[in-house]
Order: sequence, then structure tokens, then C-alpha cells
Amino acid sequence: MTSTQADLQHAPEHQGFLDAVRGQPVAVWATAFAAVIAFMGIGLVDPILPEIAKQLDAGADKVTLLFAVYMGVQVLAMLITGYCSYRFGPKRTLIAGLVFIVVAAGVSATANGIGELIALRVAWGLGNALFMATALAFIIGSARGGQHGAILLYEAALGLGLAVGPLIGAILGEWTWRAPFGGTAILMAIGAILCATKLTKDGPSSERPKVGITDPLRALKNRKLLVTGIGSAFYTAGFFTVIAWAPIVLDMRPIYLGLVFVGWGLCVALSGVTLAPRVVEALGEKLGVISAVGVFAVVMAAAAIGTAGDNKAVVMAAIIVSGIPSGVLNTALTGMAMAAGTGPRSVSSAGYNFLRWMGAAVSALLVAHLAEWFDSNAAPYWFAVGYCAVAVLAISMVGGAPKPEPSLETERRFGEAALVGAEEL
Repeated sequence: MTSTQADLQHAPEHQGFLDAVRGQPVAVWATAFAAVIAFMGIGLVDPILPEIAKQLDAGADKVTLLFAVYMGVQVLAMLITGYCSYRFGPKRTLIAGLVFIVVAAGVSATANGIGELIALRVAWGLGNALFMATALAFIIGSARGGQHGAILLYEAALGLGLAVGPLIGAILGEWTWRAPFGGTAILMAIGAILCATKLTKDGPSSERPKVGITDPLRALKNRKLLVTGIGSAFYTAGFFTVIAWAPIVLDMRPIYLGLVFVGWGLCVALSGVTLAPRVVEALGEKLGVISAVGVFAVVMAAAAIGTAGDNKAVVMAAIIVSGIPSGVLNTALTGMAMAAGTGPRSVSSAGYNFLRWMGAAVSALLVAHLAEWFDSNAAPYWFAVGYCAVAVLAISMVGGAPKPEPSLETERRFGEAALVGAEEL
């Protein structure tokens, strides 16, 4: 028995964060560092979006494509990440993802047109998908202190990345919109070198579970997983309305936009880890999700009203507060998908996220056009309210009694769900 296996068997059921980080191998820290930088990429662009539009003379329909293509490529990536990990090995897949991010971020800092920047975001999204598909497995496999300790480390990386990404984008963006891309490339290059030198080598493919390209689609034959994925797709369309459209509506200096999205990122990360299990335990899985979608819809309505009245304070407050139901939903919906899946968790997760991120990509693609078609910047937020209504309808059709979960089972399942949901972001 290896020392890691022994740690897994004898690890305490609950431990604090300091206990979790104490004495971890260098491989764990290298992967966690790279994960923080990867999560930074989610909100990095938000504070500099108006500045990119001005400097590159790009309309709202073009700059929002920076999110649409980033998420769109991850829709397709859900079909290949498992196969790549099986075919080439998890370490090679992870390193390839990091190299994609380094190159895409670095070249983005020299882009001279919005079309070039959009193309580079495609490569960035593919790299992010390849890295995240394997990073969690490395942390859990290498961490001392058992799975709970690994979860705490990964949650810390998620929260830090979501909060720091907009902050880095804001601070460096005050100098030039190119700086956040260059800074990310340098940090991720360090992470790639650390992972390449510190992670264990891949074993033979015969020791890895075989995964086919079409397996995630086959997993969607499970009706509960399919309906949960459809509900999540419509909610996630609302979620990405916040990310892609809010910077355009607010049109503020990078530092101010950055502070708004720092607050949003902290709310998403903290509520997903601390609030989601309590909501599900108190209300039950289905009712908890439906209630959180309802709260998110109310917040989107407030954002629409604030936008229509040109009240930026209301819009900023709505963006930050929206992170609370979003954190609950990102975790709880993934928990429902995990419970619905009958095959390997990674395959069910890929099938679920194929639908989930399709909603994100379509939403980011449409937001600017909706504002143009309806001649109102508030229109995308009203559509987000409509997306929530469809999500509620879909989730209400998911089978199973909406009874509360036992507390220990809730903590276990939704602690894992927070990770599965995060690793595809």
C-alpha cells in the first residue's frame, strides 16, 4: 500500500483548511497553482471588455464573442477530454491544455484585431477544458489527508481564481488591456513548468479506463440526466448573461468593473461550498434548485429594471448578489446530475456539461443581438428571466421525490459536486 493510499484510508472525515494544506506534496501545489490561474481566466476579460471594444473598434456583438467561442469550444471539448485522457494519458492531456492556454494568452497580448482575439479565445477554451478534465484527478490522487483534504484545496483554488481573475484584469487593465493577457501567460507558463516536472508520469493506456468520444452523448439516454442537463442549460444561459453583458451595460473603468466581479466571484465560490448543501438539506434537492432559480430570476429582473432606468448602482448590486444563487445552482444542479448518472462519473459529467455549456455559448452569442433587436440594453436580462422559467419547468419534470437529503450524504455528494461543477468552468 502506498503512503497516499494509507492517507486516504486513515484520513479524518472532517479537517480544517490548515490541516488540509499541511505537508502536501509539491505535485499537489503545482496543480493547485495552475488551477488558480485557469480559474482566473473566467473573469479576467470582464473588466477590460469595454476597453477592448474601444481600442479595437469592435461592437458589442463582437466582444461578447470572446465568451461565446470560449464556451462553445468547451461544448465540443466535453466529447474529447475523456478520450484524450485515456488515449494519451492524463499528464500529457493536462500539459497540452496548459500549453494551449500559455500560447493563446501570450499571443492575445499582441492581437491587433478583434477577429484575432476571438480565434485565440477558441484555443484558450480548448486548453482550459483539457486541463480541468484532469487537474482534479491529480489533486485527489496525490493529496495527503484523503479526499476531503483534496476537496478543500481545490475549493480554495476555485475561490481564489474566481476572485483574483477580475482583480488582475482590473489592475493590469488600468495600464493597458493587453497586460492581463500577458500576465496570465507568464503565470500559466510557470504552472506548466511546475506540472511538467513535478507530476508523476503517465502509466500504460491498458491501466486506464477506456472512454470513447461518443460516450458522453450515450450517457444522455438517461432521461433524468438529460432533463437535468436541459434545465441547467437554460439556467446557465442566464448565468452567462451576467458575465457577458454586464460589462457592456456598465461601461466603466477596468478597476471599477473588476471590483464588481471580485464581489460576484466571491459570492459564487463561497455559496457553492457553504450554502448549497444547507439549501438542499433544508428544502430537498428539487425544491432547493427550483427555489434558487427563482431567486436568480428575481435578481435578473432587478438588473433589467436597473438597466432600463440607467441606474448603475442597482445593476452592480444585482450582479454581485446574483453570485449567491449562482453558487448554489452550480453545485446543486451538478449534484442532481451526479445522482442521475448510471455510468462512470466522468462520462456522466461530460454529457451533462455538453448541454450545460451549450446554453452558455448560445446565451453569450445572443446577448448583444437581443439588445439590438429589442432596442433595449435591458432585453438580455428579461430573457434571462425567461430562461429561468424554462429551467424551472425542466427541473420540475425530473423524477424523484423532493425530500430533504440526510446531512452527511448531502455534505459528501455536494462537496464532490462543487468540484465536478468547478472543473468544467
